[in-house]
Amino acid sequence: MANQIRIIGGEWRSRQIVFDDAPGLRPTPSRVRETLFNWLQADIYGSRCLDLFAGSGALGFEAASRGSKLVVQVEDSAGNCKRLRENIARLTAGQIQVVQQDAAAYLAGPAQAFDLVFLDPPFGQGWLEPACRLLESQGWLKDYAKIYLESEKNWQTADLPANWRLLKEKVAGEVCYRLLQRQPAAFNSANGLE
Repeated sequence: MANQIRIIGGEWRSRQIVFDDAPGLRPTPSRVRETLFNWLQADIYGSRCLDLFAGSGALGFEAASRGSKLVVQVEDSAGNCKRLRENIARLTAGQIQVVQQDAAAYLAGPAQAFDLVFLDPPFGQGWLEPACRLLESQGWLKDYAKIYLESEKNWQTADLPANWRLLKEKVAGEVCYRLLQRQPAAFNSANGLE
């Protein structure tokens, strides 16, 4: 069954994107997206974004609508990828690329550095910690990149890379969402953080 979610701001404000019901697919709610993009308003324009568990594509389309110059949506479901491509065509969103691949396999490939990464995997499958470690260790993040994490309310951040600093954190119902920033190694050494 097809569902719709509305883009909140930017060029495609109020336009709908379409997605299918799928196991584990849980689009980021509108009020959470609104808060997140208020946090990011100075960081979006001209940015390179990675939407690692794209699902409905809500976060990536919102970033592109607000001026990201590149959004890479990584999604392993063929059905979800088909819908993402349909939405891209309908919006003529040439700055969005869809990669049909498992997130771990994608992160094991050749890295390109991003300014902003969205991590909103299916809950309860243990994806967040390994994805965070690979993003940091394999060169996927620019210095001072922002990382958005969406998780179950009770998920703990103890295993995140040591040079990631928590900027913002909120809870909405059963969901906890956080914005972190990567500090470069030179910054950490100069400030005694290593």
